[in-house]
Amino acid sequence: MALPWDAGGTVRLMRGNGLRARRKRRFKRTTDSEHAWPIAPNLLDQDFSATAPNQKWSADISYVWTREGWLYLAIVMDLFSRRIIGWSLSGLLHRNLALAALRQAFAIPRPGSGLICHSDRGSQYCSIDDQAELRKHRALISMSGKGNRFDNAIAKTFFKTLKSELVWRTIFMA
Repeated sequence: MALPWDAGGTVRLMRGNGLRARRKRRFKRTTDSEHAWPIAPNLLDQDFSATAPNQKWSADISYVWTREGWLYLAIVMDLFSRRIIGWSLSGLLHRNLALAALRQAFAIPRPGSGLICHSDRGSQYCSIDDQAELRKHRALISMSGKGNRFDNAIAKTFFKTLKSELVWRTIFMA
């Protein structure tokens, strides 16, 4: 017997084949752009191409739900190789999370001046500490336009791939 909301017996067919519908994932807001910190102009302007390493980096933060609560992941990606060159994990979403990933990224490649480091307008990336670290390495600071999720699409794509291929198939114990 088909359920009233089951058009065409979909539920019966799915159960018979051992299939289950994917549930909507939990959502956690990671960008707090309502702050008084300085915002840099958008130098990247959705141009994710690079002709050599350490010309353009993209930084972002995402989250993973565990049985213990939220776990936050900050990354820095080199847009030439698409490699993650800096990352940091924490149970707390604070500015030190983004700063630790940035410091790890600067530890190995030693980029010259002119590097564009792009992020969203979140308070972690607008903090004085984060911007001072970028200036210390003579990097140019670039931030997404207000409310434009496409400005940092390259990092968002990485997180989507990571989550769909690894995270959503696993239950993490934190």
